[in-house]
Amino acid sequence: MNIKFSYRALRRVSLALVILVAGGLLLRGVFKPQPTAKVVPAIPATLVQVKQEDISSFLIGVGTVQAMASVTVKARIDGQLERIEYVEGQDVKAGQVLAQLDTRPLRAQLEQVLAQKAKDEAQLANARLDLDRYTRLIKEDATSQQTLDTQKALVAQLRAAVQADEAQIHYAQVQLGYATITAPFAGRTGARLVDPGNIVHANDANGLVVINQLDPISVLFTLPGDAVQAINHAQQTSRQLAVLVYGRDDNKLLARGTLALVNNQIDVASGTVQLKGRFANPQHPLWPGQYVNVRLQLGTYAKALTVPAAVVQRSQSGTYAYVIASNGKAQMRPIEVLQIQDGKAIIAKGLRAGETVVLDGQYKIKPGLSVVPSSAAKGAEAAR
Repeated sequence: MNIKFSYRALRRVSLALVILVAGGLLLRGVFKPQPTAKVVPAIPATLVQVKQEDISSFLIGVGTVQAMASVTVKARIDGQLERIEYVEGQDVKAGQVLAQLDTRPLRAQLEQVLAQKAKDEAQLANARLDLDRYTRLIKEDATSQQTLDTQKALVAQLRAAVQADEAQIHYAQVQLGYATITAPFAGRTGARLVDPGNIVHANDANGLVVINQLDPISVLFTLPGDAVQAINHAQQTSRQLAVLVYGRDDNKLLARGTLALVNNQIDVASGTVQLKGRFANPQHPLWPGQYVNVRLQLGTYAKALTVPAAVVQRSQSGTYAYVIASNGKAQMRPIEVLQIQDGKAIIAKGLRAGETVVLDGQYKIKPGLSVVPSSAAKGAEAAR
C-alpha cells in the first residue's frame, strides 16, 4: 500500500516538473527581447547658404609692366660733351636741358654763312641798281637788249644765292640747336652713359641716357585667343574696360586702369592674344619690367547666385551640389556653373537664393542622410 502510494506521488511530481520546464521555455520564447532598428546618426558638415549678389566678371592673365614711352637720348651731331644738366635716376620734364655740347665750331659756321649772305645781298642790291639803269637806257636806245637781259639774269642769280644763304643759315642754326640736348618727354632718367669731356657722335649706339615715361605707364598681358569674342562684345556695351593690376606675391591691388589695346591678331604659336592696359602712376607702384597679375573686367552679373567654389562637386554626369532640405536631409542636385573666380562659383541653374548647401564634408554624405552643421555636432558632443 505504501509502495503504491509512493509510485503515484513520484509520477505526479515528475509531471509537475515537466509542466514547469515547458512553461518556462514557452514564456522565454514569447517574451524574448526583439532587436531594435539601427539609428544612423546625423552627419556633421560645413553648411553655407546660396547668396544673391552683384559680382564682376573677370578674365585673368599675367603681364609685364612697360614704360609708356622709352627713348635713348643720343647726340644728333658730333662734338665734345661739355656738361650734363640732369641728375641720373631723377624725373625730368619735357624740354628740359639734359646735356650741352661744345658750340664754338657751330657758331663759327653760322657766322660764316651770315657773312656770305651779307655779301650776296650787297651784290644783289648793286645788280638791281644796274638793272634799273639799263631799263631806262633801253628806252632811249642807249644800250642793247642783250645787256638788259644779261642784267636781269644776274639779278635772278644773286636773288637765288641769297635764298641759298638763308637756307644755309637755317641749317647752321638747326645744327647749333642740336648742341643743346633736351628731354623729348617727361620721364625718369636712367644711369649716365657718357661723362663730360668725351667726344660723342651721332652714330653712337649707346647714347647719353635712357628716359622712361612712368606716368602714365602701360602693362602688357596675354589672354587665350578664345577670349577675343567676349572682349569685343564687352567693348560694344562699354567703351572703356577696366583693368586691375595685382602684385604677384601678396596679390595686393596696385593700380586700376583702362584697356588701351587688343592686338589685331592672335599668336598662332601660343594661341594667345596680346593686350595693353594704360594706368595713371603718380606714386610709381608700377615699375618697368615688373611681373604682375592682371584682371580684365568684362562686366557685372547683376543679382547672380553665388556659392563658394568648394560647394561645386563633379561626377561623370556633370556638376552637382548637396542641398540640405527643410527636414535636414541631403539631396544631390545637378547644377550649371557659369563661371568660377576668386573662390566663388556663379550658378546659372540648379540652386535658389537662401538654400543651404554643403561646403565641406561631402565625402561622408549620401542622398537621404540627415546632415547637421559641424558647430552643432560639436556642441552636442560636448554636452554628452
